[in-house]
Amino acid sequence: MTEVLIREMHTRAKEGFLQEEINTIYLGGGTPSLLSENELSSLLDAIHLYWTVNPAAEITLEANPEDTDIERCIQWKRAGINRISLGVQSLFEDELRWMNRVHDAATSRNAIDTIKQTGFKQFSVDFIFGSPYMTRERWESTLDWINRNELTHISCYGLTIEPKTPLANSIKTKQTAPPDQDQLAEQFEMLMSFAENNDYDHYEISNLAKKGHRSLHNSNYWKGIPYLGIGPSAHSYDGKSRRWNIADNRKYIQHIQEGTPSFEEEVLTPKQKLNEQIMIRLRCIEGCNMDDIEKLSGSTARNELLARAEKFICSADMIQENNFLKLTRKGRLFADRITADLFF
Repeated sequence: MTEVLIREMHTRAKEGFLQEEINTIYLGGGTPSLLSENELSSLLDAIHLYWTVNPAAEITLEANPEDTDIERCIQWKRAGINRISLGVQSLFEDELRWMNRVHDAATSRNAIDTIKQTGFKQFSVDFIFGSPYMTRERWESTLDWINRNELTHISCYGLTIEPKTPLANSIKTKQTAPPDQDQLAEQFEMLMSFAENNDYDHYEISNLAKKGHRSLHNSNYWKGIPYLGIGPSAHSYDGKSRRWNIADNRKYIQHIQEGTPSFEEEVLTPKQKLNEQIMIRLRCIEGCNMDDIEKLSGSTARNELLARAEKFICSADMIQENNFLKLTRKGRLFADRITADLFF
């Protein structure tokens, strides 16, 4: 697979995609933590060959706790990785089994200790709240554990049901109860209070960081900065259009080897660009810059967006601060609904 990924890089580089200096590289989707040191080095060497990479670039590897040991961490550092994103999800055994995770809670704790011991200053840990197993007391103890262990970046996601997944089928057949919306809201409230009380910058709805530990890669995405995705299911965005690669590994490899298109593409309409700008910027603590809206879609769109936001300002779900529209703490609980109502 590594050779095929490098071949796709070669093709995309010839197309002239990403002329600017690259500031972030993210190795994710699937199990990149199982790649050997040589495979990782080959991928990163190819990126440096085809594009200009900032010497101080943030280079992240997604890792599973069961793959994270001292030897691998040392190999990742040697290959050039300087940030880890660890998929812990839960610290409770029954919940991990329900999620069909391979690792147990002890493995997660050991993985975090190992990441620290091997000198990674930047790392993030993922958690999920709102499952049938995540009681208020369990979530409170999880947040307390996060604080006591001085995790500098966490990503916390409310449980969502993706179509055609085992969980979706289990809910459909009534083997599992659907997520309790009141429970989700309560646990998100607890997360917001946790951030305020423990000096975490809740800089995006699902992401909290101590000072100096924001994810640059994710922040670039929320700013609408173009990005290139390589590999099965990978998405790319150049500011005008969006591409997504074939999800099936076998078909993806076949297309790359034959030199035939391995992706589908959509040219974004002005309305789609505007709605996407509203969506991604309102997720962030800085909010939506009205000057950016005007540059993108004109003064009429700016005025219309302000008019649409007025009812949410009156209900204290939003504020207008200087030149920015922002969700309040109350509004963050209803971010998806508010954003949908603001769409053009």
